[in-house]
Amino acid sequence: MSVSVDSLFAALWQDYIAITPSAENIHQLLKQQDGSEEIINDHIALRTFNLDKIRLDKLGAHFLALGYEEKGQYDFEQKKLKAKHFEHPDDTKPKVFISELLVEEFSPEVQAIIHKMVDQIDAAKVADASFLYSGTHWQVSQSEYQTLLAVSEYAAWMSVWGFRANHFTVSVNHLHKIHQLSDVNELLKQAGFVLNASGGEIKGGEDVCLAQSSTMADKIDVSFTDGRLTVPSCFYEFAQRYPMADGKLYQGFVAASADKIFESTNVAPAM
Repeated sequence: MSVSVDSLFAALWQDYIAITPSAENIHQLLKQQDGSEEIINDHIALRTFNLDKIRLDKLGAHFLALGYEEKGQYDFEQKKLKAKHFEHPDDTKPKVFISELLVEEFSPEVQAIIHKMVDQIDAAKVADASFLYSGTHWQVSQSEYQTLLAVSEYAAWMSVWGFRANHFTVSVNHLHKIHQLSDVNELLKQAGFVLNASGGEIKGGEDVCLAQSSTMADKIDVSFTDGRLTVPSCFYEFAQRYPMADGKLYQGFVAASADKIFESTNVAPAM
């Protein structure tokens, strides 16, 4: 079955809102306040492990096949991550940010858990675009989850949620009446949403041509092999882009800001 950019993002969105009910509530809130008929998505983010079967470039290939181009590379040494971002020649299409965990940098115990998960994936399924929103292909115990959580929130999140959009992102530049990210944040807080405060509620700013904020992830009750536990699912991000020296809007990402955005799936909000 052929896939288009729009149909792929529609499928990713439906999978995302199934475990992120706050996203639809935020859509309605923004539409009521802003008069927008449509909320424009700036980008999505996907997570994976740097193991051959499902490494970053395997996921990125699905977007390259749809005309996307690789535009930037990023290193997150403290979190043991590498990432790339992809853009479509049609700048109305969402950008894509894909990261991968450097599995070999963890203990043998942690590596064994991750390899056990990935070994259960059918390699043939990775070649289909639907893999990008296929979720998990394994089950883990609560103790395995806690082992991963102790060293990497990212790995623990992957063990529960697998392959899907980790977040979508509202383009503040495309809102009709709300023109500042700070105003979006105030609206969200007044409505009771908890923002990611790690590194400040707004990460970056006009000086780096990109300002970002995000909610803390929704909490969802999930099944493990040995019981149920409430864990963070996905979050919603908000991005305001500023013009570069040539007058064009900056389209990339800022590693220092992205580092803090990752923490939107932390079990406990950063203070």
